Amino acid sequence: MTATHTTERAVIAKRVDSGTADTEEIRDLARAAGYEVVGEITQTRTEDPAYHLGEGKVTRLSNVVAREGAAVVIFDNTLGPYQTYNIGNELPERVRVIDRFRLILEIFGQRAQTRKAQLQVELAELRYELPRAEAKASLAKRDERPGFMGLGEYDESREEDIKKQISNIRDELESIEETERHRREQRRESGFDLVALAGYTNAGKSTLLRRLADDLDVDENDDLHPDLDTTAESEDRLFTTLGTTTRRAKVGKREVLVTDTVGFIQDLPHWLVESFKSTLGSVYHADLVLLVVDISESVEEIREKLVTSHDTLYERNEAPIVTVLNKTDMVDDEEVQRKTDALSSLAPNPVAVSAKQGLKIDDLADRIDHELPDYERERLVLPMTDDTMSLVSWIHDHASVETVDYGDQVVIEFEARPAIIEQSRAKAGDLVGASA
Repeated sequence: MTATHTTERAVIAKRVDSGTADTEEIRDLARAAGYEVVGEITQTRTEDPAYHLGEGKVTRLSNVVAREGAAVVIFDNTLGPYQTYNIGNELPERVRVIDRFRLILEIFGQRAQTRKAQLQVELAELRYELPRAEAKASLAKRDERPGFMGLGEYDESREEDIKKQISNIRDELESIEETERHRREQRRESGFDLVALAGYTNAGKSTLLRRLADDLDVDENDDLHPDLDTTAESEDRLFTTLGTTTRRAKVGKREVLVTDTVGFIQDLPHWLVESFKSTLGSVYHADLVLLVVDISESVEEIREKLVTSHDTLYERNEAPIVTVLNKTDMVDDEEVQRKTDALSSLAPNPVAVSAKQGLKIDDLADRIDHELPDYERERLVLPMTDDTMSLVSWIHDHASVETVDYGDQVVIEFEARPAIIEQSRAKAGDLVGASA
């Protein structure tokens, strides 16, 4: 995994086709990766095929890097392999050039804790590197071997190594996904509804997860689900959640498992989204998705993020989606209403909350209860045996029991997920058959 750059000084570079370049997000990303931002160069112009920036601007960039003693240049753009090589050759010796997506991969590498997350980072890094290895092969054939400053040294066997590694990682990820699919089915059979949190990085998903599951103890369910987390990070920084974090919550009569997932990021390339697609399995296979957005942002920003989120979710998701307008503590009621009205076509009937302050969380819980698949009612008449007492205990653990009458027979009435109803009927059938 990539090491944290706690002391490296960085210069930001960004080109836009028109308007003024905004560097706030790339500065946040750089800081999240551990860099110290010491300068920036921006330019408004069409892309230069050789240098991305204009050649004169690259010279100016080199001067800023030398003056500030920077070790790295971070572009808030996508750089092609040859552009990276050309820019690197114009900079002081041993200065690295990375683009926006290489930076995001560094952050992911630093935050990856689980085997699955580490594999996904490695897969994304290899997909990023593959076209660069191909470019190095092309340059080597022309005896223009790039050095450390550009693309790195050329290794003739590297292309095939990358392709083989990609194949191996895909196989291992598929095995992990199969295990997770089995776990999801076990949880449904245990009576849980599955709720997934989705949305952009820093929208407040982790804070909302903590709020929904605030007073519940995971330990009591540890034997069935040892992977459940007792906590979830909740910090004002990018990418605090890279893998998935799952906690239990009680919503009305329901036992719910709520999963926080990796945040979406603007302008992600297809290969990077593909690498992390298995992380979104928790979203694609949920019973309900809560799409969390930051209502303190502008209507234009929220609209753009909602469109991108919907594109990602509707590709494979079949569950209902409820939009949660978070951070209402940062805006007044009038602004909440104005933005709700403006976004109604993309987010009909949203729920506005403040996860940080716990405002309207009860309203959200009611909405979750309403949107999840309906419970079915059941009434079982069972023989009075020791095995019946075990079944009654099992139903208490997996359903919402309304009444139990003990007489010559045991009559139990309850509500539960359809899968639990089916299991209880099968178990009851076995009991009745055994006592006949």
